[in-house]
Amino acid sequence: MMLSMTGYGKAELNLPHANFTIEVKSLNSKQIDAYVKMSSMYREKEIGLRKLLSEKLVRGKVELSIWREEIASASRYSINKEVVKAYHQQIDELRKELGYKEPFSMSERGIYRDIMQTMVRMPDIMIKGEEAADENEWQKVEEGVRLAISNLVQFRTDEGKKLEEDIRKRINIIAQLLADIAPLAKQRIEKVKSSLQDKLAELESKNIDENRFEQELIYYLEKQDITEEQVRLSAHLNYFLETMDAGSPNGKKLGFISQEIGREINTIGSKSSEAGMQKVVVQMKDELEKIKEQLLNVL
Repeated sequence: MMLSMTGYGKAELNLPHANFTIEVKSLNSKQIDAYVKMSSMYREKEIGLRKLLSEKLVRGKVELSIWREEIASASRYSINKEVVKAYHQQIDELRKELGYKEPFSMSERGIYRDIMQTMVRMPDIMIKGEEAADENEWQKVEEGVRLAISNLVQFRTDEGKKLEEDIRKRINIIAQLLADIAPLAKQRIEKVKSSLQDKLAELESKNIDENRFEQELIYYLEKQDITEEQVRLSAHLNYFLETMDAGSPNGKKLGFISQEIGREINTIGSKSSEAGMQKVVVQMKDELEKIKEQLLNVL
């Protein structure tokens, strides 16, 4: 089974005191790079979350975001009495300067009410209680994180199936091209032999050492032969398919095998002086490059 490195998972929680939205995103990377964004009240949990991401996702650039939306509660707010007293003292001084009686008369009670209403709107009158970490709440959040990760893994699995289907198809195309090149290679060797024989017939045979010439001819034909490359390339293609079936993570290993496949194709190309063979080699290289691009996203 093949897994993709890109993925997305989401989970939502509705708890008594807050609502949570949890998202996990991953992109391809050579190793695990985990980033965590969440409320500072749970910052001490970050190391544990990073470890969890590393264990579950293995590789990739991963970003975990936890948004906390608190359900408003009046009990968490209180009046800053010292600030109120300070404002009141300033207002009382202003009252004296303006000549209002002390205390306010019945006709002036409306003014007093307006002053109090205005005063409670002044800056720093209301104090918000500090947020404290709730272990029971965190247990629910951690369950949500695991659910989001599970959704991301499922996303990776679904995309991995598509990658596997495409890569397997291209490996089979290369195998077919390798089979197509075999008769062309045989024909090429026969053409080379015929060409050498024709040129030899044009030469004066008196000054030629037959034994040495035969050795040189065999050496030349062996250098042109691609049988070893064909065998090795076929073995690499089979090993590639076996590794795909072995299970994930296998992206790095498949990358190494693809490099070996490329070396054999390049060697065959360097020995291919015939136009038909060169065309097949170019097609092989094209399919291999597409495979390598896909492997960059395989876990």
